[in-house]
Amino acid sequence: MTEPSRQTRSVVKERDLSHPPEKVWRALTQKHLIEEWLMQNDFRPTVGHRFDLEAEWGRVTCEVVAVEPPRKLAYTWQAHGLDSVVTWTLSETPTGTRLRMEQTGFGADQEKAYRGATSGWNRFLDRFETVVADMD
Repeated sequence: MTEPSRQTRSVVKERDLSHPPEKVWRALTQKHLIEEWLMQNDFRPTVGHRFDLEAEWGRVTCEVVAVEPPRKLAYTWQAHGLDSVVTWTLSETPTGTRLRMEQTGFGADQEKAYRGATSGWNRFLDRFETVVADMD
């Protein structure tokens, strides 16, 4: 049995988009598009690439841990004492793409970070949908 102090929670968000997975993938992996919906960055979709996301509230240190175009992208997410992993999964649907984001690793003592991620990802994904819709 796992000790309660070691149990972690995840934030999961799903969106159904009326765009093909290849288009959604571009918005997840191209630096200039990431800046439009998430944060300033030096991202490259290469396993092992270390990058930073920067916003007015601070910096997130990341490392790409999985790249499977156009199906899966995962990277570590370290900020303000949180050591987590963000995983994006794209599934083709009859009308486009189901986008699933899961951020794992929130400890029992990280309620503020968990609540912040829960609301923050809603805002990021709202902007993401706008960016994808405006792409060529």
